[in-house]
Amino acid sequence: MGAILSSLALIAMPSSSTLWMAAGLLWILDASINISMEPFRAFVSDLLPPAERTRGFAMQSFFIGLGAVIASAMPWMLTNWFGVAASTPGTIPTTVRFSFYIGAAAFFTAVVYTIVTTPEKPPADLAAFRREQASHGGAGAMIAEIKDAIGKMPTTMRQLAFVQIATWLGLFCMWLYFPVAVARNVFGAPDQNSPLYQKGVEWAGVCFGAYSLVCFAFAFALPVLARKFGRKTTHAICLTCGALGLMSVSVIHEPRLLLLSMLGVGIAWASTLSMPYAMLANAIPSNKTGIYMGIFNFFIVIPEIVAALGFGWVMTHLLDNNRLAAVIAGGAFMLVAALLVLRVQDGADAVARVSADVVPSGAPA
Repeated sequence: MGAILSSLALIAMPSSSTLWMAAGLLWILDASINISMEPFRAFVSDLLPPAERTRGFAMQSFFIGLGAVIASAMPWMLTNWFGVAASTPGTIPTTVRFSFYIGAAAFFTAVVYTIVTTPEKPPADLAAFRREQASHGGAGAMIAEIKDAIGKMPTTMRQLAFVQIATWLGLFCMWLYFPVAVARNVFGAPDQNSPLYQKGVEWAGVCFGAYSLVCFAFAFALPVLARKFGRKTTHAICLTCGALGLMSVSVIHEPRLLLLSMLGVGIAWASTLSMPYAMLANAIPSNKTGIYMGIFNFFIVIPEIVAALGFGWVMTHLLDNNRLAAVIAGGAFMLVAALLVLRVQDGADAVARVSADVVPSGAPA
């Protein structure tokens, strides 16, 4: 259902005729992606033994990074490799429309392929599982089950919740304010009408593609580092790299040096997509993996809502609408997350160190 709704939203979005239509489709897309994403994270946890989960979630980082790089380059590739003609000025570019359609097809195909080719492991006691399902029918029972799960949330998950909130606040500060900060503070654009402003925003897009590329490459190193240093220490180091990458923007005046900043951000992004979930998967009851993975997504959505509704006030009253200060604040949030992860109880670290948890060279194929 998540793949179907997401694909339909992607197909419809380039044809939006009004702002409210585009916003509504974006909300549908965001919710639908989560409908697909969280069960798949639970799927990885279900199918892999504890010693291999770090590698499994690292492979998710690998493919997310690969997909992001291809998506970022898709309009360029359609123009330069396939000769797609330019669109009428003032309209959504044809290459962007086609990119949305290709993304919809790729999303739907990938999910259906996985569903068809990869069987789920049945519960150890299938009869008991079906009785439990029957007893949880209806919206009221579902809400009660979620409330009960939150109340019984394992200690490791509670600790990871604060790590996630701080991490995603930092990421949203970057996504919201980095392009304008680059245009104003690195390219020196005096206002939005300056040609330097457009160049700065375009270069920020290149930087975002660069950190996705780093995420794609660094995914191979994560299981090795986790085995040697432990998951939480590895994640703390990676988050610190991201924090330093964002904070370094304040002293950079040469655009190409921003790619070095994105090196740190890409390392943090790769770890954020895998390490928290590897730690979580070993801390929650196996029969509650799905619901706890869904609840864990709250700690991404909460900072997203906080940033969307409240950071505008912070920008106006505390940061004097300085986008560069907001990016630095994002780095500070990420540094707080790095400190918080050190207090997480990850009992699986010992397993991760002992196991031969190295990504084989042929794994992606």
